[in-house]
Amino acid sequence: MSTVLKPKCVLFESMKTSDFDFDLPAELIAQHPKANKSDNALLVFKQQKIADQTIKQLIDYLQEGDVLVFNNAKVIKAKLLAKNLTNNALISLNLDQQENDIWLALCKPAKKVKIDDILEISNKDNEKFLAKVIDKKNFGSIKLKFNIEGEEFFKMLDKYGEIPLPPYIKRQEDLAQKNDDLQNYQTCYASKGYAVACPTAGLHFTEDLLDKIANKGIAQAFVTLNVGAGTFLPVKSELINDHNMHQESFEIDETACNIINNAKKNQRRIIAVGTTSLRVLETVADDNGFLKPCKASTKIFITPSYQFKITNALLTNFHLPKSTLFMLVSAFIGIENAHKIYQHAISKKYRFYSYGDACLLIP
Repeated sequence: MSTVLKPKCVLFESMKTSDFDFDLPAELIAQHPKANKSDNALLVFKQQKIADQTIKQLIDYLQEGDVLVFNNAKVIKAKLLAKNLTNNALISLNLDQQENDIWLALCKPAKKVKIDDILEISNKDNEKFLAKVIDKKNFGSIKLKFNIEGEEFFKMLDKYGEIPLPPYIKRQEDLAQKNDDLQNYQTCYASKGYAVACPTAGLHFTEDLLDKIANKGIAQAFVTLNVGAGTFLPVKSELINDHNMHQESFEIDETACNIINNAKKNQRRIIAVGTTSLRVLETVADDNGFLKPCKASTKIFITPSYQFKITNALLTNFHLPKSTLFMLVSAFIGIENAHKIYQHAISKKYRFYSYGDACLLIP
């Protein structure tokens, strides 16, 4: 069993989920990416001022010696269609987190599945792909043990699964759209892990932009956090400290730690690309803001009571009301500033969430 690092934050007991609510027009939730990534809008918040830019101007706000920290987790085809061999019911599975070859999955319809049922994804003689239900939890969540493990398992996923788009992106059963999402819902540097949701701040980067950043003397470090479906869960409790934060596994290696620690020693900026990279940094950082290689899981819940240890700036997309991600942004720049920025973004018709625009936050 992997180590779970406990949250390093103290919640304001009186802070309500409604404090992080705002009116978001549905039409601002991006359903498709722009054809040219460099055309994505970039809101820059620096020295308490807002500037409207585009993502190609990001490099103008970066300095030689900065370190950009990316999450290189790869999105797997975690959406599966299966037949329950007990009752022949068709079951939709959305895989989530994995631990010791046991997968947590969202099952629909969950009432058609019982413990010990066998779910069949493929019945071909030379590639049987089956899962046994070993536990049922609340809200349609089940635990699965597959008949195939390791690299062969991921090969089967790649053959029989689909990319698990976020629930707020609506798709028709269109093969061309699915093929587009297969390419678009993945960062250009994705290489490790098994995320079921994309670390979407990274979608703004191209190989060309990464080359320009490197040529300016800006370092790049990579962590791996396996983004889970829990990232989409709204906070439903009245008080935020009653929310049960989802758990995600991560890894940060010695190479990344050395790059980041050296920059920290030389008083250079550590810039997290996305909330997932920031969560790894703040989970691992010691009280002096330095890192050691680590492979574990985190349930860190960052709210406006949190004292940041290492992150100096954050590049992130625009998040949904009452989400843990908007709470994180509010912690980073202050609740009042967060609402101010988001109201500006809404008035300027910035595009929200996974396929949307970005903001660079420099407290």
